Amino acid sequence: MKKNKKIKTEEFNPSGVGINNGHFIGLPYEEEESEIVLISVPWDVTVSFGEGTSTGAKNILECSPQLDLYDEDAPNIWKRGIYLRPLEREDLSWNEQYRNRAKEYIQFLERGGEIEEDQAMQNMLSSINRACRELKDYVKEQTTALLKQNKIVGLVGGDHSTPLGFLEALAEKYTSFGILQVDAHMDLRNAYEGFKYSHASIFYNALQIPNISKIVQVGIRDYCEEEVQFAAQHKERVEVFYEHQIRRAQFSGVNYEQIIEKIVNALPEKVYITVDIDGLDPSLCPNTGTPVPGGLQLQELFYLLKAVADSGKTIIGFDLCEVAGTDHHLDGNVGARVLYKLCCMAGLTNK
Repeated sequence: MKKNKKIKTEEFNPSGVGINNGHFIGLPYEEEESEIVLISVPWDVTVSFGEGTSTGAKNILECSPQLDLYDEDAPNIWKRGIYLRPLEREDLSWNEQYRNRAKEYIQFLERGGEIEEDQAMQNMLSSINRACRELKDYVKEQTTALLKQNKIVGLVGGDHSTPLGFLEALAEKYTSFGILQVDAHMDLRNAYEGFKYSHASIFYNALQIPNISKIVQVGIRDYCEEEVQFAAQHKERVEVFYEHQIRRAQFSGVNYEQIIEKIVNALPEKVYITVDIDGLDPSLCPNTGTPVPGGLQLQELFYLLKAVADSGKTIIGFDLCEVAGTDHHLDGNVGARVLYKLCCMAGLTNK
């Protein structure tokens, strides 16, 4: 006899051994009975350095039974149901096909090739951009369907280009919202390397969505002059808390709570949270695609997320991107903990 959610909850032991049942943190729930649904997007086609984040969601899923479920900030959120969709083999094959094309194209650029002079490379770039647009549209379709079911939706990349379709879906539901971005990079480049939907262009593209009223960037420590100028030109919509500014303030005696208060106050009432794992200290995510020295410690990130939840703002969605792929167990373990905290905080603000 098929068990209902109530029976599953009663029979599940949150203090027991982690169960390798193919579900996030070994929870017993299926997608239809879960209030929080996480979609896996295995895509790292346009990455410009280390690859492998296409299987980041698989790594997180495999490592997640090692987590204990108790979260003192949200001890019972798991009972509402959390479900992470597993990766599909066809999606991984699609990613591999276009990743191989992108590597050939990037190598052409790095050898000094001129795209205007090579028709074959122009065609290759067009095919990659078309595939990235199709991926964006697919993500929008999937997240729109979940939002219509009143699910709390999270996305697990893949590279940081993957949430754009989700942001478009949210813009059809909400007239105005902001983004809290934890990241080492600004990701404000316009069509980096010719890729319209590059991982380095995600928030340039996001700002083309008029419903996004504000992007608040935290932990930024690797950026180019073009991005700094772009942020300055759009200061009414982009506010940057560079890591060197955060640390210098702390060195001068400003406590972390005061800094977080400024960050949270900069956000509007409805907030989408995007976490690139490289926003953390690379000792916590050594195999992410573009690690940068410095970054937040895990509890600094958790303090920020809790402050958003405690502020009375509503977390309308979230993503976690750039977690290293399978066989990198530390990265998967840390990624699973960040993902669970995002679920808990989003759950607290959506009762």
